[in-house]
Amino acid sequence: MENNQDNNKNSAKFNPYWIYGVLALFFIGLNFLPITGNTSEPINFEKFAEMVNEGDVEKLEVVNSKYAQIYLTESAIKNKKEKYKDASKSSFANKRPHYTFDIGPPENFASDLKALNDALPVEKKVFVSYIEKANWLSPILSLLLPLALLVLLWIFIMRRVGGGAGGPGAQIFNIGKSKATLFDQNSKVNITFSDVAGLDEAKEEVMEVVDFLKNPKKYTALGGKIPKGVLLIGPPGTGKTLLAKAVAGEAEVPFFSISGSDFVEMFVGVGASRVRDLFRQAREKAPCIIFIDEIDAIGRARGRNTMQGGNDERENTLNQLLVEMDGFPTDKGVILMAATNRPDVLDPALMRPGRFDRQIAIDRPDLKGREEIFRVHLQNIKTSDTVTPMELSEMTPGFAGAEIANVCNEAALIAARRNKDMVDMDDFNYALDRVIGGLEKKNKLISPEEKEIIAYHEAGHAVCGWYLEHASPLVKVTIVPRGIGTLGYAQYLPKEEYITRTAQLLDRMCMTFGGRGAEEVIFGKVSTGAQSDLDQVTKMAYSMVAVFGMNEKVGQVSFYGMQSDSFNKPYSEETAGMIDAEVRNIVNAQFERAKALLIERRNELEIIAKQLLEKEVLHKSDIERLIGPRPYAWPDDHKIHHNGTLTIPAVPASVPVATDGLNGEQN
Repeated sequence: MENNQDNNKNSAKFNPYWIYGVLALFFIGLNFLPITGNTSEPINFEKFAEMVNEGDVEKLEVVNSKYAQIYLTESAIKNKKEKYKDASKSSFANKRPHYTFDIGPPENFASDLKALNDALPVEKKVFVSYIEKANWLSPILSLLLPLALLVLLWIFIMRRVGGGAGGPGAQIFNIGKSKATLFDQNSKVNITFSDVAGLDEAKEEVMEVVDFLKNPKKYTALGGKIPKGVLLIGPPGTGKTLLAKAVAGEAEVPFFSISGSDFVEMFVGVGASRVRDLFRQAREKAPCIIFIDEIDAIGRARGRNTMQGGNDERENTLNQLLVEMDGFPTDKGVILMAATNRPDVLDPALMRPGRFDRQIAIDRPDLKGREEIFRVHLQNIKTSDTVTPMELSEMTPGFAGAEIANVCNEAALIAARRNKDMVDMDDFNYALDRVIGGLEKKNKLISPEEKEIIAYHEAGHAVCGWYLEHASPLVKVTIVPRGIGTLGYAQYLPKEEYITRTAQLLDRMCMTFGGRGAEEVIFGKVSTGAQSDLDQVTKMAYSMVAVFGMNEKVGQVSFYGMQSDSFNKPYSEETAGMIDAEVRNIVNAQFERAKALLIERRNELEIIAKQLLEKEVLHKSDIERLIGPRPYAWPDDHKIHHNGTLTIPAVPASVPVATDGLNGEQN
């Protein structure tokens, strides 16, 4: 049964425009055929003269002074079957000519025929009749072909304007129709809740929606009302669309899927018309679910960035969506689901109770969630016994579901490239390096002077992180260039925490300044390689002063989200100058602190830098062997695993702590 469905899906669907194309080709082909539809055999004048000499020609006709048609006698066809077998096949009861030939210039043909007749007896002479046959097809084609081309061009333009071929909105007359994809019993979604991992709380919320659609009386009997709208909110790659697909696979009810951008069209009023048509179809299919992905495309707050006197099509579409959501009753079983990673730009009227009653936040998974996600993705990968989901989840703090899927896929590709039968931890470590740092630049030529600067820069990060109490655990330091502009980096494994104290932020700033501090301590001058370090430190310092209220002089104030533009600051010029001065004081103090620490630990700095120049990569175990154990114990919840010479890569750049790298000149 499933094979038959697959065959039906793969088979080409019938399109009525094919008929028009076949008819057009047929008429064009007729234009190149003989006008009379003659099927007789062509010959030359010499063959004709031979037939005349034998007395086999009954009649000769010259058509339009261009070609001659020869009719044979019945006795010649019957008695000379071998000679005239082609003529007997091509004629129909002697009503059509048996042979034809081009006469050439009419004057020459007339003289040749007269000479032929003069040499023959009377009974064999051939008398010619001249006839004219009208070419009726050419004038018709000359009229119809341009008209047909214009019609085809008009149809093509209308299909392009209507959104392309396929779908109800393809023609100009259906441009206002909804372009939503319908999934029902004939086209089911294969994704279920078992394919969604790391989102236990979110699954519980949407499972209640699915349960209501299956057993509505269970809730309505007690007077309860199911939410009209469910809004999925979260960073990119956390599984919002995947969760919606799982709802479609589990609900066993019609599921309409559409993107927010599909409502936006060049014609005014089309978006609102498509919203009306979508909800009309949903009411006919109720109970059902409507899913709008990236709803911020039409759900932006009204009145922002609009031209004076202009008509904003997005606002019209949003107004119609608000009316439709407020119009259908909850007991009809029409539920609207939507997803966005920008809830701050949505209109307040869209977020109020009665429309999107329930908002489900889908954040990056924690340690347990990442382990479950790895278990799902590792089901399709042949892994060795050394690969465990728990260990991989500890190695990837801050990774979203999409990033975890990318790591698993990269590991499988790397193992295949290495001609392995199974994927092991070595492949996963290399994949993590590839995802975090980029492609390794093996052929990048770096001068010895620059390589020495890079080595001391990264050694400075490693030493500062080693001797600072609140620094994240060091995993690896390398001077192997990766990605675009990255000449080296130090990787750390940050603790998953939700509250950060002042001492922790200051230690991170000091550790980030370790690279530039080492350059000044060793060489007495700095380079452009600390651009990313300065960017991180500046953002942290401004956050401490103007967002988190961690500065005594500025006070317990926060300007987060209040500064819309440079002309409407939520504080005075005096306060702005105070913020800048305090940020500069914090930054300078941590830079001096980093230099003082490196001067004190210069011997350790020299040892690590020289080893980096020799080996290019050092891990936590190498640092312990070279300069001794860290004076501060690592946090208990950080279990650093080792596998041969490769260890755990650091958190990706999406996590705002403890990532570091030496950048080349990118400006």
